[in-house]
Amino acid sequence: MEKPTHLKFLVSNASAGSVIGKGGSTITDFQKESGARIQLSRNQEFFPGTADRIIMLSGKIDDVLKAMDLILNKLLSEIQSEDGDDAEQRSKVRLVVPNSCCGAIIGKGGVTIKSFIEESGASIKISPQDNNFIGLADRIVTLAGSFEEQMQAIDLILSKLSEDHLYLQSMNAPLSYPSVLFAGFHHVPYPFVPPPVGPAAYNNYGPQYNNYGPPNGGGGRYMNNTKEDRANSLTIGVADEHIGVVVGRGGRNISEISQTSGARIKISDRGDFMAGTSNRKVTITGSLRSIRAAEAMIKQKVDSVAEINEPL
Repeated sequence: MEKPTHLKFLVSNASAGSVIGKGGSTITDFQKESGARIQLSRNQEFFPGTADRIIMLSGKIDDVLKAMDLILNKLLSEIQSEDGDDAEQRSKVRLVVPNSCCGAIIGKGGVTIKSFIEESGASIKISPQDNNFIGLADRIVTLAGSFEEQMQAIDLILSKLSEDHLYLQSMNAPLSYPSVLFAGFHHVPYPFVPPPVGPAAYNNYGPQYNNYGPPNGGGGRYMNNTKEDRANSLTIGVADEHIGVVVGRGGRNISEISQTSGARIKISDRGDFMAGTSNRKVTITGSLRSIRAAEAMIKQKVDSVAEINEPL
């Protein structure tokens, strides 16, 4: 008898709503049609370092793949209705895989992941383990390509992972990450370019985060705190050419970020840059939780356009 397996992946809050449907109608239909169980993390329960919710599909491999097919088709059709025919090439699937199981995808000398890339035609990238989050034992596997290429890559990856008993055991892990602690700001190369000089006050970023900032206050973020939690503010620098993707058409993106996170977001006027840079000032105000969520969503928007413009 085939053992049940599972697959976890990330979706935006808006996409999670599309998967659930009005009164849960869509998720109920998808479960009936596929035979897989579909679970979502609760609203505001995000994967650490992101503003994205987690979806877990469980059941037989074929049932899980069918559910993934249904969900991705729905989300892709909605993206295409907004952004046109190029949406498929820009869409990405981000799988959540236990760190202990990533070796099976990579293979000795990278031979397995290379074969998966060749066979599927999809781009497959595995994130480094994020040491900024204490207790986080999962990594992100990002797939890019056409819908068919992504589904083929998912089939190959899931089949390989399902051979690993450790992976099958991880199906019982909770969807939320209550025991994961943020141990510092996430410093990776992205166009939130830090100013060349000036101190940054990282203390009081929530009770368990005090004094975890980098020495000498390096970084492009300035946290200003007051006694009232709702009055915290954070200023980050975003490259001028990437402000458009943060704002969105008719202000759609920035409105969505503000509504989802609960934070207020203000962008400096054109020509009003952070000292010594060509980066516009984006000031996020609200509770500590809402600020972190808004910053993660802004970073995600900037990352998406930065990757599209990367030279081949």
